[in-house]
Amino acid sequence: MPGKNKITSLYLREKNGNAKRITDLPENERPREKIRIKGPHALSDRELLAILLGKGRKGQDVLSLAGDILEVMDRNGGFPRPEALEEIKGIGIAKASIIVAALEFARRRIRPEGTKITSPTDVLPLIRHYADRKQEHLLCISLNGANEVIATRVITIGLLNRTQIHPREVFADAITDRAASIILAHNHPSGNVSPSKEDEAVTRRIKESGEVLGVQLLDHLVFTLRDYYSFKEHGQI
Repeated sequence: MPGKNKITSLYLREKNGNAKRITDLPENERPREKIRIKGPHALSDRELLAILLGKGRKGQDVLSLAGDILEVMDRNGGFPRPEALEEIKGIGIAKASIIVAALEFARRRIRPEGTKITSPTDVLPLIRHYADRKQEHLLCISLNGANEVIATRVITIGLLNRTQIHPREVFADAITDRAASIILAHNHPSGNVSPSKEDEAVTRRIKESGEVLGVQLLDHLVFTLRDYYSFKEHGQI
C-alpha cells in the first residue's frame, strides 16, 4: 500500500493541473445541493463520497479527497479495510470508519447478488458508476447457472497494454464462486465505446480460456456514461 504522501487524486484536475474546489462549482452542481435537486441517483460515486466526508483537508478539497478514496476502493474490490483508507492523507480512523460502515450498511440493505441478467441493459446498473473514472477499469461479473449475479469485481485498473491481462486474473474469483459464466466490462474514458483491436483480442482470449475451464464468457461490454457496446449484440461472442 502506498504511503500517505504517495496517493494523488486523478479525478478533479483541470487541464492546467490545478484542483477544482467545491466553491468553483455552480451552486446547483455542489453535491449537497445536487442531491436535493436531482436525487442521489444523479450523483457520481465521488460526489456521494464527498457528502459522507463532509469536508476535505488543508490544501485539498473534499471532491479531490473523495477521488483518492475511490482509487483505493477500486484497488481493494470496492470494500477496503479501514487501515487501507487510513493510508490516505487526510483520512483518520473517524472518516475511515464512516466510509466502511456506510459500505457495509448498503451491502446489507441493497444486494445486487441475485439480479438476473437477460440483456446488456441489465448489466449497466451494476457498472455504470465506473464510467466517470479517468482510467480504464476492467470488471468481471460472475453468474450462476440461472444467470443471476454472484459478484461484481474490479480485475485491473489502467493497463496501457491489455495483452498483459492474464485469464487467471479474470477467472480466479469466478472459479471460487463456482460461477457458470462471466461477463466482462470496461469503461472508455475517451467517451468512445468502439472496441479497440486489443479489446477484441482480449475478448477472444478470455472466451477461449473460459471454454477450457467450463466458465462461459457471455458478453464483453465497453461503456461510458451515455452509451455502451456489446460484443454479444454485435455477434462477436
